[in-house]
Amino acid sequence: MFDLLEELAAWAAAGRRFAVASVVSTTGSAPRQVGAALAVSEDGEAIGSVSGGCVEGAVYELCLEVLSTGVPVRQTFGYSDDDAFAVGLTCGGIIEVLVWPGLRLLQSVRPGEPVALARRLGPAAGAVLVWPDRHEGTMGDAGLDAVVVAETRAMLEAGTTGLREICDVELFVESHAPPPRMLIFGAIDFAAALTKAGRLLGYHVTVCDARPVFATRRRFPDAHEVVVEWPHRYLSRTEVDSRTVVAVLTHDAKFDVPLLEVALRTNAGYVGAMGSRRTHEDRTRRLREAGLTEEELGRLRSPIGLDLGARTPEETAVSIVAEIIATRRGAGGRPLSETDGPIHRSLAIQRS
Repeated sequence: MFDLLEELAAWAAAGRRFAVASVVSTTGSAPRQVGAALAVSEDGEAIGSVSGGCVEGAVYELCLEVLSTGVPVRQTFGYSDDDAFAVGLTCGGIIEVLVWPGLRLLQSVRPGEPVALARRLGPAAGAVLVWPDRHEGTMGDAGLDAVVVAETRAMLEAGTTGLREICDVELFVESHAPPPRMLIFGAIDFAAALTKAGRLLGYHVTVCDARPVFATRRRFPDAHEVVVEWPHRYLSRTEVDSRTVVAVLTHDAKFDVPLLEVALRTNAGYVGAMGSRRTHEDRTRRLREAGLTEEELGRLRSPIGLDLGARTPEETAVSIVAEIIATRRGAGGRPLSETDGPIHRSLAIQRS
């Protein structure tokens, strides 16, 4: 829903009533992710999408119903072999949609700032907006509000969106956080390829190298930032969270060892380092001598990337981002043809 924030704020400022349908859960090959939204104004204008077209018409009608009654609606759409003309998803997946009347709380949100919205599911209404340092709204009970704010803030910090059960109350929490960061150290051709791949995946990409002749904007036009500084010094003063990727591509001990000393003691979600197995063994020895524990060393992905047989910078970038995705989703990186169970994994839906 936060992707529609600018338009919804304009509707609210103009006094236009609206309803918002949000995808709160998915099963199977659903066409859109949790958090996808469709909004409909009282005069019939629609923005956004919840299914890429499969059930938009039915959800549009639900929005008009909620605009008329003011009562939130929760409905599931799936695929039915029994009725080829029934409203459903042709992909075979299942989506659950929550439709709410437009929230005046959204007028308090400024574009680009980290914020999460918790909405109560069921007959009792309630919504809370949570920022890193404040909150607005209520679930109708001060004690419940305190717990909801704390749990929602934790989801905001992790950048997750999904269903959550708190104190026997089911909520849909939607996080709007800045893009995760990809910090690439080593201004080499492999870094240029990884920069493109990282940007494609939605990361805010920074390339850092101590050598000004290599770390230039011209060589890395796809990076959001190009920094000339000793890598470990830059990382020491840079904010890192659980969504941050640290990719060390220098494979030079004078850069790698002090940098990895810092990186492996942060809460970065992924830390990988390029180099041969011999380089890895030497680097690990140096890191042990520097005082890193086996637990800290166990976080290091080295040699970096999945075994795809990659050779070129572009192929290597694919192997690295494949490992990043697999690590984030808790997947094994095996061919889907050799696995059973759901194809799509998600960290978004969390339950106490």
